[in-house]
Amino acid sequence: MSVREYSDSYPTVAEVLESNIDEIPRLHKPVMLIALEGWFDATKAATSALNWLTDSRHCVTVASIDSDPFFDFTQVRPEVWIDEDDERHIRWPENDIMAVHGESDGRDLVVLSGVEPHMYWPTFASCIVQCARELRCGAVVTVGAMLDAVPHTRTPVVTGSTTNSKLASKLGLSRPQYEGPTGVVGVLLERLEQERIPAVSLRVGVPHYLSSSEHPKSSAALLRHLERVLNVPTQHARLYEEIQRWTELHDAAVEEDEQTQEYVQMLEQEYDRQNDTAIPTADDLSEAFERFLREQDDQSG
Repeated sequence: MSVREYSDSYPTVAEVLESNIDEIPRLHKPVMLIALEGWFDATKAATSALNWLTDSRHCVTVASIDSDPFFDFTQVRPEVWIDEDDERHIRWPENDIMAVHGESDGRDLVVLSGVEPHMYWPTFASCIVQCARELRCGAVVTVGAMLDAVPHTRTPVVTGSTTNSKLASKLGLSRPQYEGPTGVVGVLLERLEQERIPAVSLRVGVPHYLSSSEHPKSSAALLRHLERVLNVPTQHARLYEEIQRWTELHDAAVEEDEQTQEYVQMLEQEYDRQNDTAIPTADDLSEAFERFLREQDDQSG
């Protein structure tokens, strides 16, 4: 992180956003994916999903949001690391925006897997909006994970919503009804709506009784949904061994407590009873989403 000087009041986008978007070729039908550690990322299931998506893919960092004005470093502390030459370095919280090139004629992705800032959320949101516009993203999809009363023994359910009335109608998604405290994702979604940039919020449940462990099964559920909706490979199959390993650990933890076993059985019964209609199937969403993006391209063209 370089040392910069900022204005006495709010930092501006120009001061905190380092961009080389003008230097890269135009992306092919890009969609932006966002996950941020913090309020909307229980057990880091969402950011882990996007990290898996970009792992071993050809990625180019097209913009970076400087961490200095946005973070209280007593809460999110930088880390010291030592390189191969035995030199010490500081690793700061990163919010890098990457272009992930698709295969052949497939869709390109713009991915931000970062850390929710503590301060100056309007400026942070403006940085993302500016990048989405300059990269000509057809839509923005935020992915998140929330602690929920769901059993670890079942496939996690992905639910979705959008503030865009046209998108809600075409995709059969709900309009968000939540009122109360929110995170920076909530602020960003409002800004995207004001700027008339289509946005969808996808979220997956994480078992609240195992909140101190990892949940690759939830990450894989998000990736499977993104793969089918966006028609892009997400490498979710590579999570199989991690899912198996953590499932065994989760099972062992539950077996140690009779009350927890009974609680999980109750959650299983409720899960099996409910008809999963919270979100249309990924195949239905894929076709509707593609139609919506084509219409957007035709209107902008």
